[in-house]
Amino acid sequence: MSAAQPVKFLLVDDLDENLLALEALLRRDGLECLKARSGDEALELLLVHDVALALLDVQMPGMDGFELAEFLRGNERTRHVPIIFLTAGSADAQRRFRGYEAGAVDFLQKPIDAGILRSKSNVFFDLYEQRRQITAQRDELARLTENLRLADRRKNAFLGMVGHELRNPIMAFGAGLHLLQRRTGEEAGAQVRAQMERQVGHMTRLIEDLLDVARIDQGKIVLRTERMDLADAITLAVELSRPQIDARGHHLTIDLPEVPIWLHADQARIAQVVSNLLSNAAKYTPEGGTIDLSVRREDAQVAIEVADNGLGIPPAMQGQVFDLFAQVERGGEPSDGLGIGLALVRQLVSLHGGTIALKESVVGKGSTFRVLLPRAD
Repeated sequence: MSAAQPVKFLLVDDLDENLLALEALLRRDGLECLKARSGDEALELLLVHDVALALLDVQMPGMDGFELAEFLRGNERTRHVPIIFLTAGSADAQRRFRGYEAGAVDFLQKPIDAGILRSKSNVFFDLYEQRRQITAQRDELARLTENLRLADRRKNAFLGMVGHELRNPIMAFGAGLHLLQRRTGEEAGAQVRAQMERQVGHMTRLIEDLLDVARIDQGKIVLRTERMDLADAITLAVELSRPQIDARGHHLTIDLPEVPIWLHADQARIAQVVSNLLSNAAKYTPEGGTIDLSVRREDAQVAIEVADNGLGIPPAMQGQVFDLFAQVERGGEPSDGLGIGLALVRQLVSLHGGTIALKESVVGKGSTFRVLLPRAD
């Protein structure tokens, strides 16, 4: 029985001493007793609590136990709550028939035999806990099934995208070779070779993405850690992403502390994290946009933030941006890459003992990603 989520049961009796005595008899770890001194109090409690069992005194002023049971059976929320009647009066056949007709599962005569009360009550407590566990398992299974369906759809889309992306440069190679055979002259050859070099670069990036997918899936990303100055990794990251930033005419601002920030980390991988965030910002920001890169000390950590004034991420997509193969629509522009950048970034940050989060994103106004890493200084 879960201590965090106790099983609740309801005692209804107009005498305080009876409520205290019954609670003492049934007390055990994982149980929570709800007490009511009238039928009206009981109904108020049942509006906000789910209970495994209701123990009702039959003879109460106002609404008696039978009337309360009929109310419970008439309500969708409480109609399946097991009811045990406790009675000090005669339990003749007519009274028993009325009680069972009102939904009782049993009658117990006062004075109550403690062993019988515990034994019968524990059956319903255990059944309730089992139903709760089955419900939780069913919900978890449904969640996992939906995740598998989503992963399958993404993988199918990913494979189709890979085939399309690789086919284009291969066709360009074939066309380039054909042109080299037909054309003569250094200028024509240089143009074809330049085109083929661009396609080789594109294919190389796609193949590196495919290798990273395999590394993420197999958990085989290896870090080569050393004491390093974060500024060196930031400089490398800016160099790696600068061509894409400049190609789209973005303005990049960099705000670094003057005092070095030391990490125990893999410099190349930290540069890859920041570079991916910068490239992502460049890709999803219309031409002539602004990208801000800032670094701040925060207690024993360092915070790296990359903000842009680009397209932003729709609310429905924000919970999926770090999933493998996830890509945000770019307003009709063709997709660039395989949708693994942020998944790889999250993996690399986690391997360094840090965290990454989408700090803020507003459609049409841009996004801010925030990385926290432990400092070594």
